[in-house]
Amino acid sequence: MRSDNQSFLGDPPKDFTLLGVSDRPWLELPLFVVLLVSYVLAMLGNIAIILVSRLDPQLHSPMYVFLSHLSFLDLCYTTTTVPQMLVNMGSSKKTISYGGCTVQYAIFHWLGCTECIVLAAMALDRYVAICEPLRYAVIMHRPLCQQLVMVAWLSGFCNSLVQVVLTVQLPFCGRQSLNNFFCEVPAMIKLSCADTAVNDATLAVLVAFFVLVPLALILLSYGFIARAVLKMRSSKGRRKAFGTCSSHLVVVCFFYLPAIYMYLQPPSGYSQEQGKFISLFYSIITPTLNPFIYTLRNRDVKGALRRLLSRIWRPCRR
Repeated sequence: MRSDNQSFLGDPPKDFTLLGVSDRPWLELPLFVVLLVSYVLAMLGNIAIILVSRLDPQLHSPMYVFLSHLSFLDLCYTTTTVPQMLVNMGSSKKTISYGGCTVQYAIFHWLGCTECIVLAAMALDRYVAICEPLRYAVIMHRPLCQQLVMVAWLSGFCNSLVQVVLTVQLPFCGRQSLNNFFCEVPAMIKLSCADTAVNDATLAVLVAFFVLVPLALILLSYGFIARAVLKMRSSKGRRKAFGTCSSHLVVVCFFYLPAIYMYLQPPSGYSQEQGKFISLFYSIITPTLNPFIYTLRNRDVKGALRRLLSRIWRPCRR
């Protein structure tokens, strides 16, 4: 038994202390402001994307069906973690209950795996649109898009369920301090006082499947897209094709690079000090940036936003 263990072994702790930046108290106020502003921007940006995707008839194509689901995922991501972080940073008691912690990492893991598959589905959509434009409406029909989204949500849920079942069985031996801003599976595994080889292996295999397989499909799709674009004679056509894909590629980089660092190494071996700031990046910064990336690089979305704002503003002026 470790020297800092407390007396109980069988029962889980009633709550966990989320250390965050408690060792750097001067960071709490600026970080609180950054999180609050980012959360408000993430809410406004992603809600705007969802509204224009649903309300504007010109954005009812499969690409925007996937984009609205991505925005909904980002909304859930931030809401799962940020309110708890803001409460903890604003108080001296930085705790979360055991049940709340379990729900938090279960939902967070579910959303992460779902987003991997949604991003792969978006890459497939771009591949068909550019490489098979004449058959696009036949291949990417609405039932197929709905099935892809359903597969993403169900497979993410099943993966999360496996991780939760394995993690809740771990004994913590009184160790109640998580060196993180919120609860997630690698931090929970690292906190346990038991042999976590099975958890490490299961997490590595499942996350490798949910991260590397979709990423391989995305890269393969963009390989075919690049070849098709380079064969285009029109420079305007090439610019338009690259423009529709660049936003998605930027989002993929922001999402996958931190995820690969966090999850494709044994939880017992990664640096929690670095890991907690990387997890902060993909839990709040990426969901905040995503709607602005798609808005700034997409004329259709910008036009839809202008039409929506003018529709809202017109009655207000009367």
